[in-house]
Amino acid sequence: MAIAWVFPGQGSQKVGMAEALLSIEGSRERFAMASELLGRDLLAICQGDSGGGDGPDDLNDTRNTQPALFVIESVLADNLQQQGREPALVAGHSLGELVALYSAGVFGLETGLQLMKTRSELMANAGGGAMTAVIGFDRAQLDDLVAATEGVSIANDNSDAQVVISGSPEAVESVSGALKCKRAIPLAVSGAFHSPFMAEAADRFAAELDNVPFLDARVPVLSNSAGSASTSADELKQRLKQQMTTGVRWRETMSVMTDSGVDTLVEIGPGNVLSGLAKRSMSGVTTAQISGAGDLGQ
Repeated sequence: MAIAWVFPGQGSQKVGMAEALLSIEGSRERFAMASELLGRDLLAICQGDSGGGDGPDDLNDTRNTQPALFVIESVLADNLQQQGREPALVAGHSLGELVALYSAGVFGLETGLQLMKTRSELMANAGGGAMTAVIGFDRAQLDDLVAATEGVSIANDNSDAQVVISGSPEAVESVSGALKCKRAIPLAVSGAFHSPFMAEAADRFAAELDNVPFLDARVPVLSNSAGSASTSADELKQRLKQQMTTGVRWRETMSVMTDSGVDTLVEIGPGNVLSGLAKRSMSGVTTAQISGAGDLGQ
């Protein structure tokens, strides 16, 4: 039996999501640490209250969403490890990759929070694009449309039946309008994440990463931009540098987990999006969600 820990990304957030873990020792202190770094009350923002300070106070603002999810997911992962639990491998969807790297010991908490702050601000400021989720489509037709349309790419290849396309508003609308699919859902995002539109933000984030020491991972990490697991510090850093401009290869990630003998997938964080994808894509997999103290037996 092999267990994988997976960490969800943006879109899994919801007001009140912090309540379930506030009884965990150290959780309030971690929120306070993040709040001091951001200059606003991140816990209050998670609870739907104004965070104070000069920054944004909406949980759905990328500059709050990403740090909030990092805090919650890292608290839960730390508690699991304190109980003596360790997965066979880890993976994270988009921002969740940073939590996966943290949980695998690649960098420490302060570094993780600072990287998340920088990443969220760069992505929030990289506007001018659009993203649309398409569900129930013909893969060949989608690939042909994307190949024939300038300014659009597949941002999240989540499963055989669900992807997110990203790019210029005109190109995204052209592809989603021509594609025969069950549903096409425009996403409320500030930019064309995981596409070449993020090149400037990615370059600046890469420069930040150059100044951060990475350690080899304790357990293999499946990165969004690669189709294989790695424990190499240098390789994991290079893959993270590529993440903003390449698609999230989650369909491939699930295939690698299956090939690696993963039969139990534990989703650490709010929601069950990754568990749902696994149930539909990984034959025989057992899933579990860890989102609060109760799930940890506390």
